[in-house]
Amino acid sequence: MLKRLLISSSSRYCFSKKPIKFQLLSTTPFFRRPIHSLSVLAMAEQSSSSSSSHKHNNRLTSEHSPYLLQHAHNPVDWYPWGEEAFAEARNRDVPIFLSIGYSTCHWCHVMEVESFEDEEVAKLLNAWFVSIKVDREERPDVDKVYMTYVQALYGGGGWPLSVFLSPDLKPLMGGTYFPPEDNYGRPGFKTILRKVKEAWNSKRDMLVQSGSFAIEQLSEAMAAVATSNKLSDEVPETALRKCADHLGESYDSKYGGFGSAPKFPRPVEMQLMLYSSKRSGETGKSGEAKNALDMVLFTLECMARGGIHDHVGGGFHRYSVDECWHVPHFEKMLYDQGQLCNVYLDAFCITKDVFYSSLSRDILDYLRRDMIGPNGEIFSAEDADSYESEGASRKKEGAFYVWTSTEVDGIVGEHATLVKDHYYVKPSGNCDLSRRSDPHNEFKGKNVLIERSSTSAMASKHALPVEQYLDILGNARQRLFDVRSKRPRPHLDDKVIVSWNGLVISSLAKASKILKGEPEGTRFYFPVTGTNPKEYMDVAEKAAYFIRNNLYNQQTRRLQHSFRNGPSKAPGFLDDYAFLVSGVLDLYEFGGSVFWLGWALELQETQDELFLDKAGGGYFSTTGEDPSVLLRVKEDHDGAEPSGNSVSVINLVRLASMVAGDKSKHYRETAEHVLAVFEKRLKDAAVAVPLMCCAADMLAFPTRKQVVLVGVKFSEEFENMVAAAHAAYDLNKTVVHIDPTDAEEMRFWEETNGNIALMAKNNAAADKLIALVCQNFTCSPPVTDPKSLESLLSQ
Repeated sequence: MLKRLLISSSSRYCFSKKPIKFQLLSTTPFFRRPIHSLSVLAMAEQSSSSSSSHKHNNRLTSEHSPYLLQHAHNPVDWYPWGEEAFAEARNRDVPIFLSIGYSTCHWCHVMEVESFEDEEVAKLLNAWFVSIKVDREERPDVDKVYMTYVQALYGGGGWPLSVFLSPDLKPLMGGTYFPPEDNYGRPGFKTILRKVKEAWNSKRDMLVQSGSFAIEQLSEAMAAVATSNKLSDEVPETALRKCADHLGESYDSKYGGFGSAPKFPRPVEMQLMLYSSKRSGETGKSGEAKNALDMVLFTLECMARGGIHDHVGGGFHRYSVDECWHVPHFEKMLYDQGQLCNVYLDAFCITKDVFYSSLSRDILDYLRRDMIGPNGEIFSAEDADSYESEGASRKKEGAFYVWTSTEVDGIVGEHATLVKDHYYVKPSGNCDLSRRSDPHNEFKGKNVLIERSSTSAMASKHALPVEQYLDILGNARQRLFDVRSKRPRPHLDDKVIVSWNGLVISSLAKASKILKGEPEGTRFYFPVTGTNPKEYMDVAEKAAYFIRNNLYNQQTRRLQHSFRNGPSKAPGFLDDYAFLVSGVLDLYEFGGSVFWLGWALELQETQDELFLDKAGGGYFSTTGEDPSVLLRVKEDHDGAEPSGNSVSVINLVRLASMVAGDKSKHYRETAEHVLAVFEKRLKDAAVAVPLMCCAADMLAFPTRKQVVLVGVKFSEEFENMVAAAHAAYDLNKTVVHIDPTDAEEMRFWEETNGNIALMAKNNAAADKLIALVCQNFTCSPPVTDPKSLESLLSQ
């Protein structure tokens, strides 16, 4: 039953052995605004605050997680996840209340203010339960267990996640956000606490039995094994087509995007459509190819002009509450920035339109400005909520980002009319484009900047040359930025997560070469800085070195998951290894040292040792070494982040094309076995696994290109040749570069792939770089200039 449920997240299902007659899940989705306007009180965010200055102090005061520290002075007697809390529950013979969230989560803040700061609620929790707080970004393994339980039983989930557990950690019942009091026919949090207490006292055996049954069912459903060692031959092509067709059917031709409001920028969907477009073009289906490409380009354009894009500071917010990408949920997540940057870079490769390249710069320059620490580490997120002014007692969602018409007049001055026209700024506020944008008038009189017409059309309307018009807008954004910088900033979650850093390392490395394809003399306007693309590689390498120096044990070759004031207690998970391998492979392929390729091979070896189900196929998300994590699952869903299994298959395909002999064969066979685990998913619900569809097709692709560059590295000539190798969009291509004068590098290739070493020896030239394109075991005649290489790769 659960296997069927997990195929379709929209299903609603309860176990046949219901523990109690009422359903305790909150039906309020995590992405919806409150029923009425709600301002959120200040949270205790500063870990440096003196404990003596607070009325309450609990065990979270000694934690490093920003989210846990926000709750360190609640009257609730919180415990962090760990044996101390479990033992206390056993000793007192009481259930556990588990609350999971993250520091930039709006609804988590709401529930804290309404319930966890309330003395009466705290009294009930402290008397009847052992209360545990978990940061889902710090412990995604714990979150996965109980989120899966809630989604499986009730068909939906979100954060904050609220689950009641037995002392042995079996789930009893759960939900998401609960209001403090009964309302609209739904029980409030206080009512739920009383009913759980009553059920524990009177129906404990039934509760515990139901929780154990749930875990058994979920374990069976989420640890599937392959029935063969590889996919059926027809699956890759069929899955790719089905996924593209499904997305095409859900495409919004008016506003872009796939699906209806609320609109999340799910980059894996756009990656699938770009890949499908290229494959359709290669097989002569030019109409299908153009249609898929146009959907992505229009979506990227609508997102960039919408309010989900921070026009003043750069980067993208988490999602839009309406269908027109206008009013966002204002938090900014690192994983969105890295993935969206890659899609904009792909769009530039395909179109050569600097509109798309400037958006990738916009994202990366935002990260460099606001999200990178002194040692190169890249932080996790910025909050949706902030104070409207210094000294304010309450936070409001979006306060940092919205503007009144009067403010714009005073800041921009003589060009205010033009700027307000361009960004649809109105005295009454502009959150009126959809009934979903601001149904409760939270932003009355406020404006979320949005571009409703193209720049060229607006320049024409104001009778100005486009360049002059862009100058005016850029100067206006700079002025707005300077004023906004004096506002109280949203909380910054300065936790460093390996997997998310891996995503951004990839985009930085790619940008360092792809952006060299911008026309000479291209102008950029604030918040884009117009930096030399080469600088992005420096930022990427610094971030990778931070992870290697602070979160990687070179003796055990193991990663830790995150860092804040030191490494976290949590070990690296599958996503950490998979996303980091992808990132350091891009560091190498886009011109970095062979050192990065060596580290990728090392990380892949450890990943296989820790997570690979060698008998059943597929990668588990966790090592299985922590007995408190009750589920060991094989994740396949490509959602806001791609699944570790999807990324791993692509990594294995790439590695197999770089190494030789048994090692190459092993990587391909492992990838085939991984995909075989998810054959049913690829057949029946391809739209749930878009990146895996791409991965399956890449593995089946018969003629992967291999570009080999031979010559002295790290010169301008080398940079230009690497850029030429990556100028065209083509995921079925590997770029290898080797310096025949570097003895250490030659030794690496002799051990890893003797064919590459031999090609370097046979094509060494003292005064120039040589490029060869190999396909079907045949290499082209050598070329010696970037234009010739680009021409050769376009054939």
